Amino acid sequence: MPDILINGKSIPAGDDPDMPLLWLIRDILKMTGTKFGCGIGACGACTVMVDGVATRSCITPVGLVEGKVTTIEGLSAADQTSAVQAAWIAEQVPQCGYCQSGMIMAATALLRENPEPTDEDIDAAITNICRCGTYPRIRKAIHRAAELTRDMTRGGVANG
Repeated sequence: MPDILINGKSIPAGDDPDMPLLWLIRDILKMTGTKFGCGIGACGACTVMVDGVATRSCITPVGLVEGKVTTIEGLSAADQTSAVQAAWIAEQVPQCGYCQSGMIMAATALLRENPEPTDEDIDAAITNICRCGTYPRIRKAIHRAAELTRDMTRGGVANG
């Protein structure tokens, strides 16, 4: 099997094309930011991005992965937090935090596709489950991240 590009590094995919991408990420590469939740792709705790598309890694066999994989560890540059992560902190989104890495990855993918989402767009796109019910703060953080991104794009200083 060919290597997989994860967070900019070429990684051997192993010998089992049916192994879930989540196992490669967590068990072999020891990147534990991506969480195991349900194992059936329903909860979203395992969300990563493949070529910018939110992908449930617990049901994605490594043999089918083509393209660049980004995990929560690879989301921001070594010296900078992504706009979504900064908004998550500013809006104090996490309670237990278990779903947050997958939620952040899904929000990042949404904003790449739709830089100015409405509440309805967010509700339709973010299908991840948060057992703590922080959905109003999640929505607010996504809007804030969109604003931060617009400010950075315009070369302005984002209000924090």
